[in-house]
Amino acid sequence: MSLADKLVEAWYTPRVSPMLLPLLPFAAVFGQLAGGRRLAYRRGWLSVRRLPVPVCVVGNITVGGTGKTPMVIALAEGLAARGWSPGLITRGHGGSSSATRRVRPEDSPAVAGDEALLLAASGFPVWAGADRVAAGEALLRTQPECDVLLADDGLQHYRLARSAELAVIDAARGLGNGLLLPAGPLREPASRLAEVDAVVWHESAQAQAPAGARWVMRLEGDSFRQVAAPANEALAAAFFG
Repeated sequence: MSLADKLVEAWYTPRVSPMLLPLLPFAAVFGQLAGGRRLAYRRGWLSVRRLPVPVCVVGNITVGGTGKTPMVIALAEGLAARGWSPGLITRGHGGSSSATRRVRPEDSPAVAGDEALLLAASGFPVWAGADRVAAGEALLRTQPECDVLLADDGLQHYRLARSAELAVIDAARGLGNGLLLPAGPLREPASRLAEVDAVVWHESAQAQAPAGARWVMRLEGDSFRQVAAPANEALAAAFFG
C-alpha cells in the first residue's frame, strides 16, 4: 500500500490515527486560509461574478468522488423535462487541459477527462475549465438558449456567484474523521453543510444514508457505455448468461 493510500485509509478511520498527528498544525493553517478566503468573497474584498442566468453548484466538502456528476446529469434531465434549457460547466478533472473549452462526446478522455465526457454524453452543452466563470461565460456566448447553468463541483469556487448549492456525500465514507486537509478529507468544516440548500446522501445497498436524511440518491445502472465512444452501449443484461 502506497503512502497516499495509507493516508486516505487513515482519513476514513473513526479514531484519529497516530500518523495524522503531525499533520494537525497544517490542518489548522489550512482551515484559517480557507476560512479567510471565503470571508474575503463574502465581504466583497475579492470580486464575485454573477452570470445572467441562475447557477446551481453541485459539490462536496470532501476530496474525492461522491457522485456529483450523475447528480448533475439527473438535475439537468429534470430541468429539461420542465421546460428549462440547462448548460453544464465543470473543471474537467483527469484531463490534461485546464483551458476553457467546449467538451464534445468524441473528445479524448486524456484531454477532456472522464467526468467531462460523461456530462457531454448526456446531450447537454458542456464547457470545462479551471476558471468556472470563464467556462460559464463561454457557454452562454455559444449557447445563448441556455437559461440555467449546473456546475459539476466548484462548491469552493466562490468567484462564481450561485443561486443554489447542493452538497453530495458518499454514505459509505461520510465525512471520515471530520478533520480538514491534510489531517482529514475535508476541504471545509462540516459546519459548511448547514449553509447549502440541500445535502444529498449517495447511498448503496452496502451503505445506507443516515436516519433522517432528507435527500437520498442511489445509482442503478442498466447499461455500459464506452466513454471514448458513447454510441457504443450495451445493456447490463447482455453480460449475464
